[in-house]
Amino acid sequence: MTPFGEKVRRLRRERGLLLKDMAAHLGVSSAYLSALERGERGKPSWALIQGTLQYFHIIWDEADELVRLADLSDPKVKIDTAATRPDVTLLANRLAREIANLSPEDTNRMLTILDKAGRHGPKAPGTAGDRAVSARSGENTNQESTQET
Repeated sequence: MTPFGEKVRRLRRERGLLLKDMAAHLGVSSAYLSALERGERGKPSWALIQGTLQYFHIIWDEADELVRLADLSDPKVKIDTAATRPDVTLLANRLAREIANLSPEDTNRMLTILDKAGRHGPKAPGTAGDRAVSARSGENTNQESTQET
């Protein structure tokens, strides 16, 4: 499941909305929307993101958050380490091989390290607030992802 898919599914369920009704509103099939929620499709299009915001009547900060999650929900990430140090390439390759085996605790520790690094661009999903919401909802936040290095 991707961060965007997890959030959309949670919003839909919290509001008691049916997947088939949401799919009809967005102009996609129920199968496609279900696969998107499960993380079996790539990043959603801008039109689908906008339709989702409209469907849930989301504005301001919550809308920005959903857009941010969509941007960080590519289940097949490619990491170019050509112009980096050898240890960075090692890290990317090891992460690609072992990501599915990480425990939720290890994943959260790694996300905390990345959050503290303060890299440019959007923060990774799973910041303390996101992790707390996921933990409270009881949803599985482990993501199986294929990474090409």
